[in-house]
Amino acid sequence: MKSTLEIFNDLASLSRAASGWCVHNPNVSAAVYDRDGNFVAAGVHKKKVSNDHAEVVALKAAGSRAQGGTLYLSLEPCNHSGTTPACVDAIKASGIKKVVYAVSDPHPIARGGAEALKKSGIDVVHEKSEILEFEQRGWLHRITHGRPLITAKVGITLDGFIAATDGTSQWITSEESRHDVQYLRSQMGAIITSTETFLNDHPSLLPRVAGAAAPLRLVVGERDVQATGFTHIKSRESAPLIDFLNKEGINHALVEAGGVFLSALFRQNLIDELVIYQAPKLLGSGKKWVENLGIASLSQAMEWECIDSHRVGPDVKSHYRRVVK
Repeated sequence: MKSTLEIFNDLASLSRAASGWCVHNPNVSAAVYDRDGNFVAAGVHKKKVSNDHAEVVALKAAGSRAQGGTLYLSLEPCNHSGTTPACVDAIKASGIKKVVYAVSDPHPIARGGAEALKKSGIDVVHEKSEILEFEQRGWLHRITHGRPLITAKVGITLDGFIAATDGTSQWITSEESRHDVQYLRSQMGAIITSTETFLNDHPSLLPRVAGAAAPLRLVVGERDVQATGFTHIKSRESAPLIDFLNKEGINHALVEAGGVFLSALFRQNLIDELVIYQAPKLLGSGKKWVENLGIASLSQAMEWECIDSHRVGPDVKSHYRRVVK
């Protein structure tokens, strides 16, 4: 029989794989275990495919084997009827005797599922999980802060350049890093680039991963572009971009662009995370990945916490999140 930690690690993998499919909604994962502790079924929420929430997907797959069993959830079940009935009702009807969930629901309308289940006689346990909070952080950020989590991805040399002085940039990072980026893209609801980067590189920004959902692709800037399959936000201001992302219900967006556009977002405190692929190369001069931020002293420096760093082929991939003071 697996421990709760092991089950939550399994759920984290499911939530990660489903994150590109859950526009508007959280990338919830669920697993049903029978009364003897044996795995029965699992489910994730894929809004682009079905309105069924993860709990309902897992319980439908489990059928009668859910009777007397335990339901493990990445997020507290919803207690609200909207596009679908409240998940607490499906859990009550399934015969589940125990629910273990990892993250409390902060949504002002949908929260309260744990208390509703307790009142119905179901044993409910809140077992906090940092890994499941991390995997659902895009939706949690949108609910808490009113906008999507925004991650910037850059590929740089050891001395911090994204291109040589002649403008060449393909390829600074390795084939292994470029392959890894595809999985990063597959977890996003939207991918954003600037008109300058689009006109220079003509990127597709589509994740080359089997079974991945297609993210929204956005080009931001005032220059005219012919970008089939992209939405052009024809403005230098951030407000139209954020308004569009919120309207589309994007939880997590990725920015792949040059230093001018990235720096503008940095100055507006709109970059929440950084993913940096650093190649073992030196240029000495070239295009920087970040420009003037208006910082005059060390005391004004933006601070970042490294949450992961490891090798990808010959490169080093580092993942940072902004330290909010």
